[in-house]
Amino acid sequence: MANILSIATSALAAAQAGLATTGHNIANQKTPGYSRQLVIQTSLGGQNLGGGYIGSGTAVETVQRVYNEFIAKQVVAAQGSASQLQSYSDQISKINNMLADSSTGLTPVIQDFFKGIQDLVANPGSAPSRQAMLSGAESLAARLQTMNGQLNAVREGVNTEITASVTNINAYAQQISQLNNAISKAQNSDGQPPNDLLDQRDYLVGELAKETKVTVNKQSSGYSVFIGNGQPLVVGTSVYQLTTVASSTDLGRLQVGYVTNGTTVTLPEEAITGGKLGGLIEFRNKSLDPIQNSLGRIALGIAETFNAQHRLGQDQNGNLGGDFFNSAQPAVNADFNNTGTAVIGATISNVSALTTSDYRVSYDGSNYSVTRISDNKSMYSGATFPSTTIDGVDLTMTSGPMAAGDHFMVRPTVNGAADFSVLIKDLSSIAAATPIVTAATTTNTGTGAISAGSINAAFTAATVSTPVTLTYNSAGGTLTGFPATMPVTVTTNGVPTTYAAGAAVPYTAGSTISFGGAEIKLSGAPADGDTFKISANVNGLGDSRNMLALGELQTKNILQGGTANYNTAYSQLVSLVGNKTRELQVNSAAEGGLLKQMQTTQQSESGVNLDEEAANLIQYQQAYQAAAKVMQAVSDMFDILASLGR
Repeated sequence: MANILSIATSALAAAQAGLATTGHNIANQKTPGYSRQLVIQTSLGGQNLGGGYIGSGTAVETVQRVYNEFIAKQVVAAQGSASQLQSYSDQISKINNMLADSSTGLTPVIQDFFKGIQDLVANPGSAPSRQAMLSGAESLAARLQTMNGQLNAVREGVNTEITASVTNINAYAQQISQLNNAISKAQNSDGQPPNDLLDQRDYLVGELAKETKVTVNKQSSGYSVFIGNGQPLVVGTSVYQLTTVASSTDLGRLQVGYVTNGTTVTLPEEAITGGKLGGLIEFRNKSLDPIQNSLGRIALGIAETFNAQHRLGQDQNGNLGGDFFNSAQPAVNADFNNTGTAVIGATISNVSALTTSDYRVSYDGSNYSVTRISDNKSMYSGATFPSTTIDGVDLTMTSGPMAAGDHFMVRPTVNGAADFSVLIKDLSSIAAATPIVTAATTTNTGTGAISAGSINAAFTAATVSTPVTLTYNSAGGTLTGFPATMPVTVTTNGVPTTYAAGAAVPYTAGSTISFGGAEIKLSGAPADGDTFKISANVNGLGDSRNMLALGELQTKNILQGGTANYNTAYSQLVSLVGNKTRELQVNSAAEGGLLKQMQTTQQSESGVNLDEEAANLIQYQQAYQAAAKVMQAVSDMFDILASLGR
């Protein structure tokens, strides 16, 4: 009788546990990270009473959560990849919207600026035309500075989000450590798995994967969590903190530091992958820096090439033109940990050869090296550091040697757009004219003609301080009359030939003749004794030859190694950013779809199905009622036995 009672009691307890577990599943159907739980029952075995083994009932062995570790690892890995792509895509989309917007982009203001130049070509002496051209230049400068400011705002936003991500990572690490401790204590007390605590820990690992790449090793002390390329974040109950530190060569650039034994070590940026943090770092390194450098390169290209031509002109005061735009100098930042006394200088010598990369100058105690950051290519290596030109940038070292371990960061174009400004403020200082004028003598009898003339960078006022009269000698086919102190260079079909000062110069129709920075072309068939005059432009108010040359810069391929003009250089930047944005959007959508598919697979196995739980509820309810009936039958049997003894 007692055995029947204990059987009924065990059945009642098992059904009660099933009802409670099913109710717990239903209650947590919407709880993030919850895995459904099952009651695992076992038979208590039987006792041989002579006629066979009679069972002793059941026992609840454990409550087990339905959890697939293999699928869970796949979900965590996919979460890290999806979050990285999403973070990268979100950031570059901001820049794509800015560059491609016709109202805020660079193309309209470049076109308006050169429209003002064309108007000034037609009206070189007009004050309104000069003012319109100057206003167009100011608008161009303002747009470049505004766009650079917007990129700086994006950069500051990246710093803010890096800080927030590091804070989240540290918080998750602390919570995982606490759960490791709680789970260990719970398991040690009765050996049963604390399912809800296990779910909470796995959920936090998934949340951590949204911030950075996560690798988990299960150990007796709990989860050991590693990030990046294997830096331990949680080992049992021990937590290793991350922090943000300013770059040693750029205080406005936040990097991620790893705190160990009270010391902060800056992690290499390539070691930080996966999750939102990995996406932010990759965006900054592979897109934001090159984009800002590209915009700076365009600004430098405009400033340097426009200035070079403007200096070849003459303003309304009769002076040679000066720099029209301010051209930024390369930024050179010494690592604040440097111990040597060296100073690295950098100047731009060839704007067409500039890249969009930064450069690292370092010394290991034996050799100096210059590395291009964009492709990690060595541009120079040697025991000494002579003055050298790399990608259009002249590098020099002054003020003593570098110490072992010292390094500098050289950023040739980063400030190009920020420092772009208009230097000309006086309308009369716009150099629309050319400093020389030419003429063929009206009494010439031949068909020889002389070009309008131009100058190059070697020109000074002394070249034509006294008018130069060239005379053609038909007997020798030569020209004479060049300044006695100036050599003459004749360029025919691209081949230059230089003649000593004072020597007669052979005449070749169509060749370019230059002396003292003045350049002319003679054509036709001059007669013996025909003369041609080159003199200073003393009344150039109506002259727009230099402004015409400035206007031609709009369509000349003088940037990026002679492959792009101002507009195409910017169009290429817009296209590059647009294509990268589209690529990331497609990849992010694909990775997001893969993540969703894995999560669906996980939920199909571990998630709570209300229909299934409702069926389980009925099953356990019926089992409970049946066990109660057994107990009622036992009670009735006791009553019968008791009545027999009366």
